Amino acid sequence: MKAAVLIQTGDSGQLEKNLVVKDIPVPEISADEVLVNIKSASLNHRDLWIAKGMYSKIDLPVVLGSDGAGIIHNKGVNVKGLEAGDEVMINPGMNWGNDENFQSKDFRILGMPDNGTLTQFIKVHHRYVHKKPAHLNFEQASAIPLAGVTAYRALFKKAGINKSDNILITGIGGGVASMALTFALKTGAKVFVTSGDDTKIAKAISLGAAGGVNYKKIDWDKQLIELSGNKINVIIDGSGGASYTNYLDLISYGGRIVCYGATLGSVPQFNLHRLYWKQIKLMGSTMGSSKDFEEMIKFIDEKKVVPVIDEVFPIQNVSEAFKKMDEGKQFGKIVVGM
Repeated sequence: MKAAVLIQTGDSGQLEKNLVVKDIPVPEISADEVLVNIKSASLNHRDLWIAKGMYSKIDLPVVLGSDGAGIIHNKGVNVKGLEAGDEVMINPGMNWGNDENFQSKDFRILGMPDNGTLTQFIKVHHRYVHKKPAHLNFEQASAIPLAGVTAYRALFKKAGINKSDNILITGIGGGVASMALTFALKTGAKVFVTSGDDTKIAKAISLGAAGGVNYKKIDWDKQLIELSGNKINVIIDGSGGASYTNYLDLISYGGRIVCYGATLGSVPQFNLHRLYWKQIKLMGSTMGSSKDFEEMIKFIDEKKVVPVIDEVFPIQNVSEAFKKMDEGKQFGKIVVGM
């Protein structure tokens, strides 16, 4: 079977040499596993960071990819409720643990150290395999898992959003941010966005966002306050960095801020006086539990959610897909077809 195998790490200019598409053996399943014939997979920044060597405990060679959707080819004797021929999507977050509030020390994500989804066949424990909503094709279903459950937990389990909220989603265009926009709009909430690219802001508005501002402009926070009527009460952020000072200024009293990442690094200055005086709730969020994943699928099915896909690449051109992600020009998910 064909698979995209990372044989060594390096910068994006070395991707064609480091990430190779080659034939590897079809994995053998245990009694509790299913063998999924992957039809489509999607990329996450995690895949890019691993390829660059910017990740802990990298064990090579490895098949990259956390997100995938396909058809069950075979199943172990202990597997109930799933049959060969079922169209499924995979939950990449494994061994969450017994506490819904945080992941266990054994939590791991598909695609490192276990072989991931950029392959024609993958073995997965049956508890992490779910029937895909019928309204989604394989490309759409593969675009959801990691970014989707991250966005779902941040919005609903952490921030507890509802239709009366005015939400700011920062860094629109990325996978989690675009999923968060899609989910939040389905609740009837008013959503605002930020980006360093005016084209991405325009795209978000075309999808239903109430407005957006370019964070590269000096007075972007003042523009957002004016645009929103000074009513932003939820912020969903995966960037971190210096902007947190602005968040504390622009968010309403009693507001909620959820952090799911820190692509721009740590916060250089943090105004604790604003935090306590404005009664702000600041929460961290990472991925999601199996319960979160199941609830997300139910939400997607009921609301007929369709994720935003930027571009689909054939597996033979997987290094080009990685390069596009590295350039940061995408809006929504980058998908790889098998």
